[in-house]
Amino acid sequence: MNAIKHPVVAGLFYPDHPALLRHDIEGYLADVSATSERRPHALVAPHAGYRYSGPIAGSAYATLLPWADVIRRVVVLAPSHRVPFEGIALSSADTFATPLGDIPVDMAACDALLRQPGVIVLDAAFAEEHALEVQLPFLQEVLNDFSLVPLVVGRAQAGQVAGVIASLQRDDTLIVVSSDLSHYHPYAEGRARDLATSNHIEALQAERIDPYDACGAYPLRGLLEVARQQGWHAQTLDLRSSGDTSGDKSRVVGYGAYAFY
Repeated sequence: MNAIKHPVVAGLFYPDHPALLRHDIEGYLADVSATSERRPHALVAPHAGYRYSGPIAGSAYATLLPWADVIRRVVVLAPSHRVPFEGIALSSADTFATPLGDIPVDMAACDALLRQPGVIVLDAAFAEEHALEVQLPFLQEVLNDFSLVPLVVGRAQAGQVAGVIASLQRDDTLIVVSSDLSHYHPYAEGRARDLATSNHIEALQAERIDPYDACGAYPLRGLLEVARQQGWHAQTLDLRSSGDTSGDKSRVVGYGAYAFY
């Protein structure tokens, strides 16, 4: 019997009705004014409720539209918000479900990852985690058939994460790191902190990424190490906060979208 990971924030972070969900995502994608003609190796996208971070996530995922038939596997690395653990977690599920349908997990790739240092099966890390889940409807909307390698990253060394990413690199594979930026600062302070973090990302300075300035610091550090090794460069596609998207500027959360070429 198939083991299915069902969504836990559908109806909370994003619509649970397929037509409404597609409508919202299509709107975020349509608002992107221009995208690169180059195919990204990797993306960083935020993971808040869509009313807050959806427009910024749209800036990342719009870059995939020309490559819908080329990208056949997506590796999503998300931070763990609810379950503290050391290393990198896999799910035992072979299918991840969203209101837009089911996504098959590349189980062969996941089995191979268990030979990597620090990689474990830990379903508890996925049970209530939103950071991975909210990326999936965007991927379903912009890509055609693809399989998923879902990873939740705990306290892991950048080298561990980089080793996992490097082992999964393939011509048909996209890497996605899920991360918001600074949390709950006044608007101007948050903007300044997020701009500094963006500069570190563009400079591939993994050691300068702090969990207080990017909640996905652990997977992001690994991605930046791979980018440095592979000679990729990072481009900021969008940098805003909840103060821009919701209007409340008293305590904002920062959101950035980045592509790696």
